Amino acid sequence: MAKFYYSLSSEKVLEKFNSRRSGLSAQEAGERLKKYGANVLPEPPVAGWATIFFSQFLSPLIIILLIAAIIILVMGESADAGIIFFVLLFNAIVGAIQEGKAQNTLLALKKFVSTNAAVWREGKLIIIPDSEVVPGDIISLAEGDKVPADARLLSANFFKVNEASFTGESVPASKTPDIIKGDNLSPQKQRNIVFKGTHVVGGNALAVVISTGTQTEIGKISQTISKLDTEMPLKAHIRSLSQLIIIAVAIICALVIIVGVIFGHSWVEMFSLAVSLAVSVIPEGLPIVMTLVLASGVWRMARKQVLIKKLPAVEALGQARIIAVDKTGTLTKNELIIEQVYVDGKTFQIKGDGYNPIGEIFLDNKLANPINYPELVLIGRAAAFSSSVRALYNDQEKVWQVAGDPTEAAMDVFAKKVGFQDVDQEAPLLLDLPFDHLVKYHATVRSSGRSNFLSLTGAPEVVLEKCTQIFKAGKSQKLSAEEKAKLTDIFLKLSSSGLRIIACAVNQKTSAAISATDLPVLTLLVF
Repeated sequence: MAKFYYSLSSEKVLEKFNSRRSGLSAQEAGERLKKYGANVLPEPPVAGWATIFFSQFLSPLIIILLIAAIIILVMGESADAGIIFFVLLFNAIVGAIQEGKAQNTLLALKKFVSTNAAVWREGKLIIIPDSEVVPGDIISLAEGDKVPADARLLSANFFKVNEASFTGESVPASKTPDIIKGDNLSPQKQRNIVFKGTHVVGGNALAVVISTGTQTEIGKISQTISKLDTEMPLKAHIRSLSQLIIIAVAIICALVIIVGVIFGHSWVEMFSLAVSLAVSVIPEGLPIVMTLVLASGVWRMARKQVLIKKLPAVEALGQARIIAVDKTGTLTKNELIIEQVYVDGKTFQIKGDGYNPIGEIFLDNKLANPINYPELVLIGRAAAFSSSVRALYNDQEKVWQVAGDPTEAAMDVFAKKVGFQDVDQEAPLLLDLPFDHLVKYHATVRSSGRSNFLSLTGAPEVVLEKCTQIFKAGKSQKLSAEEKAKLTDIFLKLSSSGLRIIACAVNQKTSAAISATDLPVLTLLVF
């Protein structure tokens, strides 16, 4: 699908999906969700308890023991057959209980780590589960977002995406809304298309969804991978052992029967002897011993908060040498909140919960009204103007959420606590230079009254180096070497207490062209 839309203009793509930049209506979105299905990748069906229980008998060694037990039962040895059946049943019950519990836990974790998408619906930006995104939806993408579906860019501002999952390249790919010419271009050459599963690492963009679910590029890859069959090392070893036992037993039994017949014994007598010999060779105690050992390993790992889905995975985990884990948003909520603000020699404490824009502000353990502190109002305005991410209330889940960089989301929430609400209407954006890890700052220019307002946020050492003046005693004063040294000490003290520090500089008389050497007012946001 994407290989066709990259060669069309953005307006043509909107026309083909009967969409518009203000977004679909709730009714249109609902109808398309029924037509195209949920925006999810293919997953194997959830196995029931019966399926999990009977799957425990699929091991080659278990099958051999089951056949041996039946043969022994036919031969009249009911006691021995009963012991083997008990061993197999115990093994299946232990394995089924463990795998069933692990499956339920994994299903709960999937609901917990579900991701959201910022979507325009009827001219309003809302946050919905990414599984509800449909073709024709207009999605808003910002730094830190996970792309919810394959989409054609409508507009982009210094937009970069990490496409390593497709290309293997660690260098982010720059994206453009311009038309791309060519036939059957590979995904990495489709520079006006963003793909589901990739991550935004810089800038912001607006895009129209062109494919969801299994029709996306990663969906097609997922379907191919789902057809592959891999086995754990222990399972492969058991299969090899089973083959060895079968071959050895077959050869020994054949020799016993042949030699016995040569020495004058009857076929019936030698066959009965060969069967007894075969049963004695098969290690009926091995499955229960192996299950108990693995179950013990699973229980020990569970005490360390490690979830094991299948028993043989314990042995495979024991062979691991390096485990790479990305915890953000999985083991944590991936939320940031501004706890302290340092400005004009004062340190304000900011209270609140998550992205809820309601919270009190304290100074020296006393409630502080922002109106009485011009320096706090100034830094609140700078935070609001610098943030390109907005905290939105999810009516369905009754929680405040954001889609985008959690750092800028925290700044937006802080600005709302100070009193700044709809800054986009109050101060239209003129220029936005998204955060880049090379320059280590994010700069914006907004129209504010008769002058323009420049805000620059980033690494404190970088912002401090670019400033010539400091906000002190209610006005802008020259930034001396002594003041710089004092601020550096403050940075070190705050960072040593575990806070993440973001510095903010502003210029209220700047032109739309940003000057990196004339940023006369310095304030600090402290996380």
